[in-house]
Amino acid sequence: MRPVSSVLGLLHRVESCHNNGMRSGISRLSSRIREEARRLGFFRTGITSARFLPHSERYAAWLEKGLHGEMRYMERQVPKRLDPGLVLANARSMLVLAMNYNTDNGPTNHSLQGRISRYAWGADYHLIVKSRLEQLLDFIRNQEPSARGRCYVDTGPIMEKVWGAQTALGWMGKHTNLITRDRGSWFFIGVILLDLDLEDDSPEKDYCGKCRRCLDDCPTGAIIAPYVLNARLCISYLTIELRGPIPIHLRPLIGNRIYGCDDCQEACPWNRFAVKTAEKSFEPRKENLMPDLLPLVHMTPAEFKRRFKDSPILRATRDGFVRNVVVALGNSGRTEAIPALNAALHDPSSLVRGHADWALSRIRNDALGKRRVSIRHP
Repeated sequence: MRPVSSVLGLLHRVESCHNNGMRSGISRLSSRIREEARRLGFFRTGITSARFLPHSERYAAWLEKGLHGEMRYMERQVPKRLDPGLVLANARSMLVLAMNYNTDNGPTNHSLQGRISRYAWGADYHLIVKSRLEQLLDFIRNQEPSARGRCYVDTGPIMEKVWGAQTALGWMGKHTNLITRDRGSWFFIGVILLDLDLEDDSPEKDYCGKCRRCLDDCPTGAIIAPYVLNARLCISYLTIELRGPIPIHLRPLIGNRIYGCDDCQEACPWNRFAVKTAEKSFEPRKENLMPDLLPLVHMTPAEFKRRFKDSPILRATRDGFVRNVVVALGNSGRTEAIPALNAALHDPSSLVRGHADWALSRIRNDALGKRRVSIRHP
């Protein structure tokens, strides 16, 4: 009969071998997932354990101060936003994946053309990224048939950017967007929540340093402190999420932006490392790259849906989008816009009519001011 110590030693070695084998299996599976994700068009995959949301007190304070504006969905399902285990039972791991949408195109600044945020130049990213995530989840299930998971693309109770900053994918910039050292910030984020154990990353270091270009370049001062965004001032919020009137004092600051704003990202020095996307679906549609403003004033709801089919721009709604267009025309100061704005005074939407009236007043006041200057300085 073997001594007890010998038996215990043998059991320890067996357990150690078993644990090493499990870790090795987890590592191999994690590597295969990363390889498949790259094949599907994700340039980077971060992995972190599914646990209670890090820095949850910051999110609670942000909501408490009302910095989310009228985005009531941010207030819903807060327990699920904080605990992924309430989204997927027995959640163990989270994949955070990045897909590049940068193209070689850059905005121009013609006063009678509208600026649309880069991410909305091409096809709706929700459709593209979600499809690839589902393909990756199918791959994982083929590797581990018992695996369960859920995919999210800017939807559902998942704080994608917070979780991404817990991985090697990138860090949270002072403008509250994720940044990678080799690609900048022009990328979409997708998440797969899994009930599998995977190999965690070490979180990326914050490389913003003392830079504050994004804060200084924001047209409305919406980045009220490093890493703190007041959505109520953000042009992306004002032109996409806000359903009512744009505050009058903010309208002149919107310029010719009719859907979203990229100024904070364009100011970021890390975006000098951005590369062109290989995803053809994100190439700009001709009608989304600096469109002429005047024809957009007359769009009917049916024309709006037809023009922006399978585009993120649909989120703004027809009335909200035309509201943005008439504000941009008012900011143009161009008298050529007056006939279109006069027509907008009879728009079925009171939202459009009210902003058209403001735009006309702005153009006329600008014209009057110019005439006064010309009289004083002939």
